[in-house]
Amino acid sequence: MLDLIRLRVLVAVAQEGSVTAAADSLGYAQPSISHHLRQLESEVGVPLFQRAGRGLRLTDAGAVLVQRATEILGHVDAAIAEVQTYAGLRAGRLRLAAFPSALASVIPQAMATFTSRHPEVSISLVEAEPPKALALLRNNDVDVAVVFAHEDTADVGLKHVTQTTLLEDPLYLITSARNVNAANEITDYAGETWIAGCPSCRAHLLTACGRAGFIPRIEFETDDYVAVQALVASGNGISTLPALALLAHRNPNIRAHRIPDERRTISVATYGRPPHAPAIDAFVRTLRAVSKSMRERVELDGHENNR
Repeated sequence: MLDLIRLRVLVAVAQEGSVTAAADSLGYAQPSISHHLRQLESEVGVPLFQRAGRGLRLTDAGAVLVQRATEILGHVDAAIAEVQTYAGLRAGRLRLAAFPSALASVIPQAMATFTSRHPEVSISLVEAEPPKALALLRNNDVDVAVVFAHEDTADVGLKHVTQTTLLEDPLYLITSARNVNAANEITDYAGETWIAGCPSCRAHLLTACGRAGFIPRIEFETDDYVAVQALVASGNGISTLPALALLAHRNPNIRAHRIPDERRTISVATYGRPPHAPAIDAFVRTLRAVSKSMRERVELDGHENNR
């Protein structure tokens, strides 16, 4: 296999006309230039130069190799330049998956911040609940997945997946504001109609109610948190929602009471171990910064909702 350094030496000698001039051009010592030429001639098996005193003249084989070497080095330099645009985030793409309440809270601000800093990196986005988002990540259909997990959620399919915690998202009991005497404990609604969300949220609702000593009667299921609040506000049932959903949209006709010790963890998932592609690592850093400010809003919202 031809060595790129020796090809650069060959082209430099051909262009400069002598070993001395080539050494000055490349910043090499003259013996090093001569060594590389001898090694190159040994590798290709034919003389590349005719030597006359201090001068050098290309043989026919040398002229052919110089032409091809110039083409090869041009392609290599172009490839390096193109790759460096990705390293400098001057090109590339980022494929993202996230669940609905993250799409309405954390993600827009993170995308806007990232795009303002790296406008030449394109971002595509798909809505997906955690199981699907992780499947997309494992199948290389997305680069970054923003997911959530409840404490009682089993870590399924997380092999080779790196997760970085963004924030803790407390859960709230959602009741209608029409009921001025509404209670604030899950157990007080054991006999009521319940509204469940996505499969993961539904499973957690069953677990939380089970810990409270009853099985909820679930009559409605929707992962649309706007619809959940509308149903509750109109007196059609009771539900639970995370703080991010309430930050994204808050129906004025509901009451939200913090459920002690009930929360979900919001994380950003990437495939494999860091470092990742520059765009992925840069977006993860942006998500962490945005989530830090969002975490403060979630904590403040918790105090307000309990009034």
